[in-house]
Amino acid sequence: MLKLEKLTKTYPTGDQALRAVDMVVPNGQVLALIGPSGAGKSTLIRCINRLVAPTSGKVILNDLDITALGSGGLRRARRTMGMIFQEYALVERLTVMENVLSGRLGYVGFWRSLTRRYPQSDIDEAFRLLDRVGLLDMADKRADELSGGQRQRVGIARALIQNPELLLVDEPTASLDPKTSRQIMRLICELCRERGLAAVINIHDVALAQMFVQRVVGLKSGEIQFDGAPGEMSEEVLTRIYGEEDWKATIAKAEDEVVA
Repeated sequence: MLKLEKLTKTYPTGDQALRAVDMVVPNGQVLALIGPSGAGKSTLIRCINRLVAPTSGKVILNDLDITALGSGGLRRARRTMGMIFQEYALVERLTVMENVLSGRLGYVGFWRSLTRRYPQSDIDEAFRLLDRVGLLDMADKRADELSGGQRQRVGIARALIQNPELLLVDEPTASLDPKTSRQIMRLICELCRERGLAAVINIHDVALAQMFVQRVVGLKSGEIQFDGAPGEMSEEVLTRIYGEEDWKATIAKAEDEVVA
């Protein structure tokens, strides 16, 4: 279980990205963070694994206070938090298999990581994951030969090979076409269900969030404006989060996709 207690982030400029955010994410739940640009979505995700240091408050993952850890403890804790990035963060000159196996770098010794010599069990698991995400036949291709959707699938496999307790996902569909976006969101949610894995997904596409996740949290100016089921998203809620707009089409689009 992930628990945020009064999580606050104020930057040196004085900008307050998060304002005393309280949130609990049970094991197995997939949660979407929505909100306008600058709402604090990416900051929240990066505060959870301390890529950004919170100003105050706590991040607790399965009874471990992440915010209280020193550098060694933080390195170990990050093994349990898989991260999927908007821009994929792959090493372009390495193969698909090598990029997936890089998710095990926190578990192997220095010399093994330097020479990329992984245990056979890690290699077997990488093949299993590539098969699951539909890229088994591309294991030996270089990352720079892949499409955007294929790169994101590699990123998903790389995160899962860590055997994480929590998945943090930052704009996984921002650079993808609508069909591929649905496929990637569906894949992430299916994998979380299969593994009983909690996930926090920062996503701009409201309709896409409504189609796939179990819970939506809406942020505005670093504060939670909505926390509930996708079906509870109304025009009034979207106006509170984003401002005045005709939201009927967005809600109808999500409802139509769910029915289909």
